[in-house]
Amino acid sequence: MLQAGIHARLGRASPAEQASWRSSLPVLARDLADAGLGRVEVLVEHTLPLTSKRADVILAGVHPKTRKPSYIVVELKQWSRATTFEDDPHLVDVAGMPGGPKLHPVAQVRGYCEYLADFLVALADQPDGLAGAAYLHNAHDPLAVGDLEAYPMDTRGQLFTGADRGAWLDFLRSRLDGGVSGVASADHLLKSRVAPSKQLLAVAADEVRDREQFRLLDEQELAARLVHHEVRRARQSDHKRVVVVSGGPGSGKSVIALSLLGELAREQRTVLHATGSQSFTQTMRRVVGKGSTRTQKLFKYFNDFMTAEKNGLDVLILDEAHRIRQTSANRWTRAQDRTGKAQVDELLAAARVPVFLLDEHQVVRPGEMGSLHEITSHAEAAGFEVVHVNLDGQFRCGGSQVYLDWVLRLLGLLHGGPVPWTGDELSPFEVRVADSPEEMEAFLAEKRKEQDGRPGYRARMAAGYCWPWSDPVDGKLVPDVQIGSWARPWNAKGERRVGDAPPSPLWATEDGGFGQVGCVYTAQGFEYDWSGVILGPDLVWRDGRFTTVRSANKDPMFRSAKSVDDMAFDRLVRNTYKVLLTRGMVGTVLYSTDEETREALRRLAH
Repeated sequence: MLQAGIHARLGRASPAEQASWRSSLPVLARDLADAGLGRVEVLVEHTLPLTSKRADVILAGVHPKTRKPSYIVVELKQWSRATTFEDDPHLVDVAGMPGGPKLHPVAQVRGYCEYLADFLVALADQPDGLAGAAYLHNAHDPLAVGDLEAYPMDTRGQLFTGADRGAWLDFLRSRLDGGVSGVASADHLLKSRVAPSKQLLAVAADEVRDREQFRLLDEQELAARLVHHEVRRARQSDHKRVVVVSGGPGSGKSVIALSLLGELAREQRTVLHATGSQSFTQTMRRVVGKGSTRTQKLFKYFNDFMTAEKNGLDVLILDEAHRIRQTSANRWTRAQDRTGKAQVDELLAAARVPVFLLDEHQVVRPGEMGSLHEITSHAEAAGFEVVHVNLDGQFRCGGSQVYLDWVLRLLGLLHGGPVPWTGDELSPFEVRVADSPEEMEAFLAEKRKEQDGRPGYRARMAAGYCWPWSDPVDGKLVPDVQIGSWARPWNAKGERRVGDAPPSPLWATEDGGFGQVGCVYTAQGFEYDWSGVILGPDLVWRDGRFTTVRSANKDPMFRSAKSVDDMAFDRLVRNTYKVLLTRGMVGTVLYSTDEETREALRRLAH
């Protein structure tokens, strides 16, 4: 009789999930009983730390030879027939299952094992204590899934089917002792501290070490040295200090963040990087973690720390901290993970030294509250000191502080009112005004061409959210941004390429992005050589200044006047255009859909 303890972290399950459990869990329970493993502990739907991903089952017990805790991650599949997808061994086509190809289950379970080993301290000193298996219990015909068995396998990734149930039971017995209770092993895992492993940090250090773009200057170096000082100090006492680094676009906040990540990893400090931007996080994972998928795991989101251990990390680097939201919970958050805390309080608690890097003029969404004032207020309420470093340097926009100030005054975000652009004698940064979207696009296209054997400039077009945004039709993006006879699509919405258009998180950085119009949510955090900005009818020039027009804006975030009043809308729209106008490194081309506004721009940017 099976006496295994079952621990479930299920939350609100969909009908499909419940049906899957009813089908698979009794099979696993019977197998454990037949294998004589009635005293192992069964962790069902175990959440991987700092993610929303869940492993179907983790079996916890004692290894029959080493006598140490032993764990098996099990991915349960109900597939009866499956083949490799178009000769790609990593992908699987499952008979009767919609939604396209699936990841090979061995790759899936191996990824879960590697992730757990990288982040659970309980597994750091016993790499041999963890195994993984995909179990296709409904596959009773060996030929029906035969070509899946050609996939490379090892201890953390093996494949078993209903046709080789005897081998499956032998595998379970080889990793778990049926005569010993698994309670202590399960508790050891469940109570484990969450932190990047030394092996993971070593890989990250190698990835970041020699990147020239991560060299620091002046206040950037000051901010980094201050963080190192606080890390050493935090280890010597229980006193906690919070570091806030503020600065405008291109002042080097992300350079500081990535430099710190590399240096702290080399020192074997437990450190993670987090943002509130899907585009920015996905790009960091691809660029910085290009040589290692393990390094990508160090890049998280702000809402990954709802249940993080208090002071579980040495350092938490919070890039783009102006995007901190009021709460981490959303409609998909499980009931047991709803802490009721403000997101900033969760982030303050997660590390001995929280580091916030922010630009207060880049708050563009309702609910974003990452400001120096808010962070300081929450930190001081918790009894923490705050150290603030202001970055005076300007590295974006050709290093032109003059241009940045011109944009802020143009948009009414800096006192003094708009002034004409007369250039910057210390920077060659250019400002142009186009009379039509066709003229803007043609100018940028010319800049992208190779000239005199030199590669062309990188260029993108972006706009305020003043047009509808359709889903693709017949695998093609819809040209929603229509101005007269000119029409172009928005960037792709999701994480998949649509034709030649890159996925949304990579619009600003991958080839193929020039043919679409980007919005602030995909442009924010990035830079390119030439920036084309379309000012929509939500920001127009009237009576000597810019004014906002709420009815012209199509952003669903702004629909409710209850959640976003007119004053907040005005501020958010101005911040949106400030972000769009400060993406360029060499120059900016402006175009407005409003004739009176174009005339004002011609006077101000001649």
